[in-house]
Amino acid sequence: MSLRVRLSLILGSAFILIWILAAAWMLRDLRQQMMFSLDQRLVASARMVAGLVDQLPQPLTGKDREAHFAADQFSVPDGMACQVSSLRGEILASNHKHDGSMDDQRSGFRDQIIDGSAWRTFTYNHGDVRITTADRHQEREALNRSILLAASAPVLMALLGSLGLLWIGLGKGLEPLNRMRDALRRRRADSVEPLQVAGMPSELQPLLETQNQLFLRIAQTLERERRLTDDAAHELRSPLTAIKTHLQVARMTDGQVREQALEHAEQGTDRMHRTLEQLLMLARVEGSLSFDDGVQCSAEQVARLAMQDASGGDNRRIALHLPQEAARVYLGMPAPLAVAALRNLLDNALRHGGSEAVELEVQMAEGQVGFVVRDHGPGIADEDLEHLTERFWRNSKSLGSGLGLAIVQAIVQRCAGSLKFDSRSDGLRVCLQVPVRELT
Repeated sequence: MSLRVRLSLILGSAFILIWILAAAWMLRDLRQQMMFSLDQRLVASARMVAGLVDQLPQPLTGKDREAHFAADQFSVPDGMACQVSSLRGEILASNHKHDGSMDDQRSGFRDQIIDGSAWRTFTYNHGDVRITTADRHQEREALNRSILLAASAPVLMALLGSLGLLWIGLGKGLEPLNRMRDALRRRRADSVEPLQVAGMPSELQPLLETQNQLFLRIAQTLERERRLTDDAAHELRSPLTAIKTHLQVARMTDGQVREQALEHAEQGTDRMHRTLEQLLMLARVEGSLSFDDGVQCSAEQVARLAMQDASGGDNRRIALHLPQEAARVYLGMPAPLAVAALRNLLDNALRHGGSEAVELEVQMAEGQVGFVVRDHGPGIADEDLEHLTERFWRNSKSLGSGLGLAIVQAIVQRCAGSLKFDSRSDGLRVCLQVPVRELT
């Protein structure tokens, strides 16, 4: 069922219910007013006949005899019965022929059955006479039905017109959605550009913005896949070529030369393996995969795990400075990402820091934990600091893959941390700040 039909059914049903209740209320009030008007006509007719009786040349009754008059002497409206009788009950004049009498000892309105028909009567005592006016209930109901029918026709037409306008209005109101649908239908399957639809109402702007955010995430995912493919093809081409060359040399030679060629081929294989691992790690960090394994690690645990991985079990090359509260502060990020980021910083410092030990200091701040890694190498030129986190960027003396600091930067961006470099004459200092987990 389309949205237009669904809204039409819901709002149309509400319209019909409201119109029916309003029409029933209006028609009920109209019937009451009409019956009141018909009763007032009976009263007015009786008073008019009383006035005409007063204008007759002689009294209706005398001392020795009674006078009888024709009903034509009284101007009674058509369809209404009128009877003039004495106080003793003798009918003096009547414009309706029936077997019974409409005379009633009580004044006022009364419903009577006369000659098998229901009548509405009004009795009025005036001097020596009693005047009774009446009309049939059947005629009153027929008049009531005709008036109600005449009043119902505009109500019905208004209801049908409202439903028609509702259908047209919903169609016009849903036109922006139709334009968005048409714009999406016209797009190519590989198009990830933001959707541009003019004249969108404020209620649909969040939908359009959400749609464009989805396209942006898809574009970023495609770009990451493309970069991963390009980077892998670029970085693995040289190791594969070198491995192939060394294997060919090993096949054609013997002795020491062959052993050296095989050793070089094995080194190229290890380098290619490390590069592939770094590429996959970078792709996972930049993607939407979850690293949260539910295990909480303190700042001290993260520091020691990263040292173990970076030094290969030989912690003598890394000097650790820990405050006492480091064991009680837990990081607000997945432990595997924190360990990977700090391990890459330590590995980079060990590669370029010379023979002296690398220093790792854990600092506590308001809501954050800082890991400061310091080496005692030659440092980095100021103009090269901005390139440290670029993929595959290396200085002329580096033998690494150029992905370690790029992975750290990706982890920092994902986990709302920060990464700062400070190069001095006595070495490079790198500060990694990560948020602290809030206790609940």
